[in-house]
Amino acid sequence: MSDELSFNHDAVLLNEAVAAVLGVKSLPNNDNESLQVSGIYVDATFGRGGHSRLLLSQLADDAQLIVFDKDPTAISVAEQLASTDSRVKIVHDSFATLTTSLAAMGITQVDGLMADLGISSPQIDDGSRGFSFMRDGAVDMRMDTSRGQPVSEWLEQVDGETLANVLYEFGEERHSRRIARAIKAMDSYTSTLELAEVIKVAHPNWQRGKHPATQSFQAMRIFINNELGDVESFLQQSIPVIKAGGQLAVISFHSLEDRLIKQFLQRHSKGQYPEDENLPIRPDRPRYFGKPKRVGPSKVEIATNPRSRSAWLRSATRTDAVANVLDSENNK
Repeated sequence: MSDELSFNHDAVLLNEAVAAVLGVKSLPNNDNESLQVSGIYVDATFGRGGHSRLLLSQLADDAQLIVFDKDPTAISVAEQLASTDSRVKIVHDSFATLTTSLAAMGITQVDGLMADLGISSPQIDDGSRGFSFMRDGAVDMRMDTSRGQPVSEWLEQVDGETLANVLYEFGEERHSRRIARAIKAMDSYTSTLELAEVIKVAHPNWQRGKHPATQSFQAMRIFINNELGDVESFLQQSIPVIKAGGQLAVISFHSLEDRLIKQFLQRHSKGQYPEDENLPIRPDRPRYFGKPKRVGPSKVEIATNPRSRSAWLRSATRTDAVANVLDSENNK
């Protein structure tokens, strides 16, 4: 198995995300300067630690940084960082366990919470992980290789209709049924290149500049890791976890994730129930967040790191409405 520690990863929207989670417009231009911010912060997707390291450089000595990741190799990198910086605490689990994992540390609220969703460059570049259709490897695609079912086993068991639904729902693949039939006709699922070739042959309409297996691989990865379910749970937990005046900053890379974040922040910053809720009178709800902000990568970043081109950073400040609501509910 390849050693992922040798793969490079450029953190996307690095300065922008760290500035957002700290609630400042920008970071000091001088590398020798630091904001020296106190408090408790969470990097919910440590990856290879790019965002965490920059955040640590702006935190005071009495601050804490809790890092989450499902990937065992990412946790190994985090352990190296924690061995040299006592402010770092590690959670080897999904950010969907945010509330319970923090509670186990005696933490109920934090000053800032950030996440960089999706998969990292090392995970893509390491063929043995099975995320890439450009490199051969086992059809695995699990973020956490220590638990759960690899995609190869799932494909052996799943029926064609369910597979087609997954490809359509999580990959937005218009030709899902045709591709699902071709996949189910395969003798085995041991090679990512073979799987990608079967999808390529079955796909009737290739989009220029995009591999025909892109959406199908995305769909299987998202499904097997319950990525959208974890994001929804994480966002809901952010409401009571972030202190009044604290910050939420989330980077996404595809439309399904970005839509969840956008709708969540819109809903909880406008202080109203969704229009489709079946209520005779829709009462106002507390505004949990201030007006959301959205930032994309610069032309310079896209030129130096093409994988950043689809990224969006959405951020917002948590208002004091949450504390008031929780207090009133607790006093009932």
